[in-house]
Amino acid sequence: MSVVKINVLTVPAEQRETLEKRFASRAHAVESSDGFEWFELLRPVEGTDDYLVYTRWRDEESFQAWMEGPMKAGHQGGGGAEGAERPKPAASGSTVWSFEVVQQAAPKEA
Repeated sequence: MSVVKINVLTVPAEQRETLEKRFASRAHAVESSDGFEWFELLRPVEGTDDYLVYTRWRDEESFQAWMEGPMKAGHQGGGGAEGAERPKPAASGSTVWSFEVVQQAAPKEA
């Protein structure tokens, strides 16, 4: 079954809009990656500054290939002119949680 990666990003309140805009500007960047199944950016509602970046992959190899290829390339450059300074990270901390999907359910057809 699939694997799930959840990147826990600690984002101070004053950086939330910046983080969300950066994700929006890279929308669809992961969707064509081999083995990619799902993405969600989850905004905290109360009690925490942690955003959750949820991705689901066919297998660990697909995730690792994305990490070493498109994701790495997308985070190395400044996105602008050559030699441009890279923007400061919006998150003040990051942790990745890894899970294997052992059971799942979907809504029943009406």
